[in-house]
Amino acid sequence: MSGCFTVGLVGASGYAGQELCALLAGHPSLELTRCWSARGEGLGNLVAEGAPPIEAWDGGQGVDAVLLATPHGVSAPLAAEALEHGAKVLDLSADLRLADRALWEQTYGHAHPAPELLPEAVYGLTEFAREAVAGARLVANPGCYPTSVLLAARPLVEARLLEAGAPVLSDSKSGVSGAGRGGSDTTHYGNVAENLRAYGVGTHRHAPEIQSHLGGPEVVFVPHLLPCFRGILSTLYLTPAAGVDAAAVREALAARYANEPFVTVLPQGQQPELRQVQHTNRCVLGVEAVGPRVVVTSAIDNLLKGAAGQALQNLNLMLGLDETAGLEQRPGLA
Repeated sequence: MSGCFTVGLVGASGYAGQELCALLAGHPSLELTRCWSARGEGLGNLVAEGAPPIEAWDGGQGVDAVLLATPHGVSAPLAAEALEHGAKVLDLSADLRLADRALWEQTYGHAHPAPELLPEAVYGLTEFAREAVAGARLVANPGCYPTSVLLAARPLVEARLLEAGAPVLSDSKSGVSGAGRGGSDTTHYGNVAENLRAYGVGTHRHAPEIQSHLGGPEVVFVPHLLPCFRGILSTLYLTPAAGVDAAAVREALAARYANEPFVTVLPQGQQPELRQVQHTNRCVLGVEAVGPRVVVTSAIDNLLKGAAGQALQNLNLMLGLDETAGLEQRPGLA
């Protein structure tokens, strides 16, 4: 594949890893040439049609870029090794999303495995970090819930359209794939079907990430588990600043994202649905007034815009490619 960059992937057997395999298989300028296991599991097995066999981790040698779709606490040491071998690194885990080491250790409950990387890592919320991502050799891919909330709220905070001191209330709901492939009693089909529940109330690890990268107002974040496989719908309850109404909020979001290929702001009277974004790298936003408050609703696919799709968007920029390359497909799982 002349003119292509080579890519290696750790974690190809997980949900995000499988999505990355599917995306890379159709990419015009990237070739997935190595798949590694950080745990020595499944060696020699194909993880997807056309993907290379899984090998034991060797430090990330022989590729232009390494994608890490591994659990928190595992990725950062692998990132350090891959950087030493000259690869650019994009980490889909939470290891490098918080620049504050003390906050990371408080959130995740153990010492950070590679704190020396924290000052260098770029938080890859692409629409707000495009230039930094393009010049980076190490990018931390945002979490799925934070992506849905930040794309909806950050332009409003930056434009000072929200009342000072009023909290941002986020009622966020995700399909079960957000919990990963491992599964638990909580995500067992019999406990999810015909059911809806809040979880991690006041303790979810994405809350500090949202707060850290939103700044400004206090964020009250409550996640829920939906009886579906993929997608996130975040509903934000906001108090606008004096003189700001829903129309002004909608106009501000529309202006901020007017030239963004993957963010759409709906007209008044329309609300996003999961089926509008599933199997895509899109975020769809809706805005309405509820009395004096403004409600902004945000829909993404947690496995794509919330993980593999945003990762590829960032990797394209890191390698000097069109950021939309390979993202017009509808690949992946059910």
